[in-house]
Amino acid sequence: MSEDRPPYPPFTPETAPRKVQAAEDAWNTRDPHRVATAYTPDSTWRNRDTFLQGREEIITFLTQKWERELDYALRKSLWAFDENRIAVRFQYECRDTAGQWWRSYGNEMWEFDEHGLMRRREASINDIAIPETDRRIQGPRTEAAHGVELPLR
Repeated sequence: MSEDRPPYPPFTPETAPRKVQAAEDAWNTRDPHRVATAYTPDSTWRNRDTFLQGREEIITFLTQKWERELDYALRKSLWAFDENRIAVRFQYECRDTAGQWWRSYGNEMWEFDEHGLMRRREASINDIAIPETDRRIQGPRTEAAHGVELPLR
């Protein structure tokens, strides 16, 4: 397994959106092991009120997340970038084991090492219950939809 994950910093107007789309694509696999390889072995996370350190904790966290958040589907949008940092906003939808659908809105700040691996991730997330008829994120994004912005509401 390569420990390089292009594109590499410093990010440009061409490479930053590619990095964001790659993250979205990986998370939509719902494969904790695959997702974790995009992070440094000692990566530091804040996800809501949870603090994690390292790939093993990331794998455990994501495994538990996707056991609770069924039919998870995510969209990320580039917000800003500079050198080795990227800020994104995102929305995802999932349902719980009782069948209630949720839409989660959030912002993330990412910091990368020279190999293109994320060494720091901070996520702030809010959830709202939605009826199934209000869903708008139905599985991974098609290539034609890459870069399409999501409405705020």
